[in-house]
Amino acid sequence: MLLIDMTDPLRQEIALAATTIVVKVGTRTLTRPDGSLDESRIEQLATQLHLLMETGRKVVLVSSGAVASGMGRLGLKERPRDLAKLQAVAAVGQSYLVQTYDRVFRSLGRQAAQVLLTADDLDERARYLNVRNTLLTLLEFGAVPIINENDTVSTEELQTTFGDNDRLAAMVTNLIRAPLLVLLSDVLGLYDGDPSVEGSKLISTVVKIDESIYGLVRDKKTGLSKGGMASKLNAARAATLSGENVIITSGKDFSVLSRIAAGESVGTLFLAQGQAITSWKRWIGFTAQPRGVLVLDEGAREAVEKKGRSLLAAGVVDVQGDFTKGDVVAVRDRAGFEFARGLTNYSAAEVLRIKGMKTEAIAAALGHCPYQEVIHRDNMAVTV
Repeated sequence: MLLIDMTDPLRQEIALAATTIVVKVGTRTLTRPDGSLDESRIEQLATQLHLLMETGRKVVLVSSGAVASGMGRLGLKERPRDLAKLQAVAAVGQSYLVQTYDRVFRSLGRQAAQVLLTADDLDERARYLNVRNTLLTLLEFGAVPIINENDTVSTEELQTTFGDNDRLAAMVTNLIRAPLLVLLSDVLGLYDGDPSVEGSKLISTVVKIDESIYGLVRDKKTGLSKGGMASKLNAARAATLSGENVIITSGKDFSVLSRIAAGESVGTLFLAQGQAITSWKRWIGFTAQPRGVLVLDEGAREAVEKKGRSLLAAGVVDVQGDFTKGDVVAVRDRAGFEFARGLTNYSAAEVLRIKGMKTEAIAAALGHCPYQEVIHRDNMAVTV
């Protein structure tokens, strides 16, 4: 684990470069203790986003709160557990949530724009590009895109959900190549221990998100991640590996956004890993869901991960799942660790027939050899 205490000039440099900022706010930050939507919190948040835009920046908001809003409108005291009821409550709440944002932004002379997404919208390349073009055009118009998952049609059972809005916010950051993602939490940032335990210290800057960092949010006995910080680390990892910076901080006082824009050292800063990668590889590596898995031997992993080589059939030792040519597949080592994703040139059935073979033997096995590579390096993204 590499942790260093960075000075304000670095934060100022990052803030200056952040011409577009994605801000994610969770339900707890927008609700009262009884779980109902707190309109005053939305007013405070919208005002701070307005002030950010007054500095010339463009802002995208990923906002939870539809279910809490719907519960308040319908007079419900407990969150429904039945899926259909939960989706119905979200439908009622989403309209009121956006109306509240719109009312406040209009009072500030700005226009809000509702954007509801499902995982399929970003999983399919053409739809992904359509969403990107829409968001960029909204920003050109000076509007504030307010993004949420379309809970009325997304279901975990159908595997069409993002999982949480932290992940959605990271995807949006990569989608529009925003230099900075701010995840507003109910704690000040990442701590070196349990935040509720005296003596635990806030970590100012994380240079690299590795196993030691994830270990800070895992239960030592079960090894399972605990709390919302785990999902925020996953989101930060996806954004930083794509070349963008991430700040996790408390949303109790929305003036923290102005402090971030001023380059003040607030929350935990996760530094971008190297240069920003292309939009194409962001989609392959961190947005599109893999349809299968290719397992590689040690030499092939070294060639792909360290040397930037294409994946040849000779390095494949196992094939999992049923995928077709052009699908995104996960690339793992023998231990099951995923280190890359890419677009496969062959179907699962074809790779099963040619795995372990040298390229010159593919034609004899398949009757033709349309591609020398199973995955070309131009269509592969290393995810570690």
